[in-house]
Amino acid sequence: MQELFHKMNCWRKYYTRLILSVAFILLVTQLIAAPANATGVYQMPSLADSRTWVLDQAEVLSRIAEGQINKTLDNLAKQTGNEVRFVTIHRLDYGETVESFTNQLFEKWFPTPEAQANQTLLVIDTLTNQTGIRTGDRVKSVLSDEIANSVAAETVLVPLKDGDKYNQAFTDASDRLATVLSGKPDPGAPQVADNIQVEGTFKKAEETDTGNSTIWVVGLLIAATIIPMATYYWYQSMGS
Repeated sequence: MQELFHKMNCWRKYYTRLILSVAFILLVTQLIAAPANATGVYQMPSLADSRTWVLDQAEVLSRIAEGQINKTLDNLAKQTGNEVRFVTIHRLDYGETVESFTNQLFEKWFPTPEAQANQTLLVIDTLTNQTGIRTGDRVKSVLSDEIANSVAAETVLVPLKDGDKYNQAFTDASDRLATVLSGKPDPGAPQVADNIQVEGTFKKAEETDTGNSTIWVVGLLIAATIIPMATYYWYQSMGS
């Protein structure tokens, strides 16, 4: 009996080391992968082509939707001189917010007040579905901050709440912005039921990043305890 207990103790140590090693590998892999997928302003390309209206780095838009948006925004620029650009990214650098990223990118692409005057930049981080918007001084005369924020927080986010409909979200946003920037009345935000809340419906980055790994670690640690105990009791029952 003592020999059996000694073997069980050895197996328990072996299983514990094995499972902890697996858990460690999972955590390290995630920590390595996270920075690799993150996007900072320094990684964004320069705006070499002035007719680039959509930069879909997160790859959430279909070709048809992107083509339609490009056409709408290109016509807007030709007819009014007001330019709108959409940017999608999958993950922000650690410590970055979508607002700070949007402001830095806006100033990188349009470094002077003159270059910024008739520009609008809308950015979304698809990991958290958080949006940021920045407009130039001349744009504000037709596109108020209230409407701009409504486009980012309602026109874009309502379709995402209804099943990550990125194509609809950005098509609706381009249509609304083009209408307002053309001097026409604002068609307003999408109509939603009273029980639908846009704010607070999306996971935070830290919840999305660590949730799955935490579950794996807890599950593996539990298994490291239960499996040796179950094996021990099974051997005891066999011996009796």
